Amino acid sequence: MGFLKEFKAFALKGNVMDMAVGVIIGGAFGKIVSSLVNDVIMPPIGLIVGGVDFTNLKLTLKSAVVDVAGAVTAPAVTWNYGAFIQQVVDFTILAFCVFMMVKIMNKLLKKEEKKPAPAAPPAPSKEEVLLTEIRDLLKEQSLKK
Repeated sequence: MGFLKEFKAFALKGNVMDMAVGVIIGGAFGKIVSSLVNDVIMPPIGLIVGGVDFTNLKLTLKSAVVDVAGAVTAPAVTWNYGAFIQQVVDFTILAFCVFMMVKIMNKLLKKEEKKPAPAAPPAPSKEEVLLTEIRDLLKEQSLKK
């Protein structure tokens, strides 16, 4: 039973749960950004560069081997640089989105810090300090009598 209790204590710690939520939200955010890149941003860019779909860009290093019947016996060896370009674009947009989120969070935190603290009471004047000392001395003398 000690193992199960230890596992339960570990799994229910706040930072483990926060991390799990972060991973789940991060995965969903990654899908949103991928859709943004693939479905919204890349089509106009592909149109601008002549209708090229980046994911299909590749350089054939070795052609596929086809037998007499037309069946592929050895697939082609390709260098898929278009997929790499797509991943770089995805990363750049994702990094920009995360940067903007962090920037907004920092701005919100700074606004919370800027709230003025309650003003400290003013320090007593020299006269008040002197009168307080005299009062304390008189109290001491009256207690000695």
